[in-house]
Amino acid sequence: MSVRKQQLLKQHRRTKRIVMLAILAGLLVLSFTAPLWLLPLALLLLWIGHEAWFADHLFYSPQEDYQYRFPESIQPIKVTALNGRWQLAAELLPQAQQATLIAKVQMTSTWLGRWFDPRICVGNDQQTFERGAQGLRYLNLTGQAEALGAEGLSIRGRFCTVATDVDLYVFTPPSPLTENIMILAPHADDAELAAFGLYSSAQTVSIVTLTQGEIEAEYYQRLGLSPQQAAQLKGRLRTWDSMAIALWGGVPQANCVQLGYYCMQLSNMAKQPDLPFASKQSDQSDIRSARQFNAVQLPADTTGLPTWQNLVADLAACLMHFKPDVVVMPHPEIDPHADHIATTQALFQALEQSDWRPQRLFLYANHLHDNDRWPMGNANTGVALPPAMLELPADQLFSYVLSEQQQLDKAMALLMQHDLQPAQPFKKRVRRMIQQLFTGRRWPKTGDNEFLRKAVRKHELFWVREL
Repeated sequence: MSVRKQQLLKQHRRTKRIVMLAILAGLLVLSFTAPLWLLPLALLLLWIGHEAWFADHLFYSPQEDYQYRFPESIQPIKVTALNGRWQLAAELLPQAQQATLIAKVQMTSTWLGRWFDPRICVGNDQQTFERGAQGLRYLNLTGQAEALGAEGLSIRGRFCTVATDVDLYVFTPPSPLTENIMILAPHADDAELAAFGLYSSAQTVSIVTLTQGEIEAEYYQRLGLSPQQAAQLKGRLRTWDSMAIALWGGVPQANCVQLGYYCMQLSNMAKQPDLPFASKQSDQSDIRSARQFNAVQLPADTTGLPTWQNLVADLAACLMHFKPDVVVMPHPEIDPHADHIATTQALFQALEQSDWRPQRLFLYANHLHDNDRWPMGNANTGVALPPAMLELPADQLFSYVLSEQQQLDKAMALLMQHDLQPAQPFKKRVRRMIQQLFTGRRWPKTGDNEFLRKAVRKHELFWVREL
């Protein structure tokens, strides 16, 4: 977890403690001034209210504007808003079918939008925002260029209103589908979460997974295994996932590499590059046990030591072996997961050691600093730009549009991931029932894991940087 994420979480917990103390004080007063039966009823209602409306981890005010800036070459185009439709002259959309279209809008939640998730229905899509959202937001119109330039896109706010002043940003980075793509996945499932649609449509793809993902293996202790044995089993299963599941998306096993480093140790390795860091839970310290299916010989195969120097050398060797034009990897400023941040650090150091240099980076975010629900809303809907309360680098954007079949295939790929298969804890299941009853939230039929709602969408979103 990044320092900023830790600070936000600490502030959130401090605020929550203050609110809880105020509630306890109120309940104490109630216990002296009202019938005793009101006290348990009040507690029950407070708990239901918390689970329905205040359980989201939202570490910013939804009344804030999103802070985005784009390259100076990307100048906004004014969209005409008339009679509930957005219209744009077709000649103003160069290479419209291949373009990524982002609409900058001013939205305001109605009073109901403070209790139900506000969403904007645009054309054949809908995109959802924070309860009580107010300010600048960025809609993803990618895939609807033809309608926008022809009959126009219908626009309607649900629990919110949208101002008529709309700026459209048109991004036209080269599509990577015909190029050589290498995906860096800190853990098994990161490649599928971020880019299954993209890589299942591309011509040449390799996937390099950095860790075994062996920690948090309590689910497997129910089989009568010790904590160490459970972690070893989970590491074996997720290692297999990293090598096998990509075949569902058309990537052969020979193009998949498992480096075998240990989960949540990458940042420690980066601080002391010469020292080996064994698994926190499996009692293992030789990464070669996870490399048995690799078709590529790597520098660390010699010693099996889990050091930062070995990791960087392994990535440099992968660059030389696969010679990618595009590297898909976590966004260093948006994704706060410690292993994801360390993955980008290792790649940049590997570039200094490698004789091969990709042309572009496609950056993804499977986690956020500020909002654990993004992408908000239902599965199979669009992906708006995520919350950005601090100004980000001015990157190009690329949004890949998934067909209904690709969305279904992506859901099946995620269901194969052993880490996404266990049932949700009882508390989360109860919370979902409450939110479905009182706030109208819905989860997909494909499975219980939250990533099946968040990741199976019409769009996969990437920030593009030239090297």
